[in-house]
Amino acid sequence: MLYGNYSATVDPKGRLKLPAAIRPDLDQTHGPDFFVTSLDDGQSVRIYPMPVWKKIVDRIAEPPTFVPAKKKFLDQSTYWGQVVRIDGQGRLLIPSKLRDPAAMRGEVSVLGQVDKIVVWNEERLREHVKTSSLNDQDWESLSNLGI
Repeated sequence: MLYGNYSATVDPKGRLKLPAAIRPDLDQTHGPDFFVTSLDDGQSVRIYPMPVWKKIVDRIAEPPTFVPAKKKFLDQSTYWGQVVRIDGQGRLLIPSKLRDPAAMRGEVSVLGQVDKIVVWNEERLREHVKTSSLNDQDWESLSNLGI
């Protein structure tokens, strides 16, 4: 399981150096291949270990297949997405199509979110967190889930 916020760097070639704190879990649990995409119109980068991504895609492929939300999800994820492999130095390539829209250069924030990694430009993340704080309806939904 992935948890926490870590500082990392995206080099000039668009390679994200994964933080050492989360890398052992990724290597041991999921292997070297990842699906890198965005689901928020290129504002942030989502990195799914391939076994996790495969489970998502398998659920999307289940009937009914003509659900508009499924099509939107597939359109978003495949437009931005690419399969990448972690290199020997612990780096993942952020697809070039996604680098500029997501402002993936220099220092970034790497968020471990249970079964995926979300990467944000630090300034964008700060603004996102500030403008999307939990409201009473969110707290009620979480309470109904037992959280």
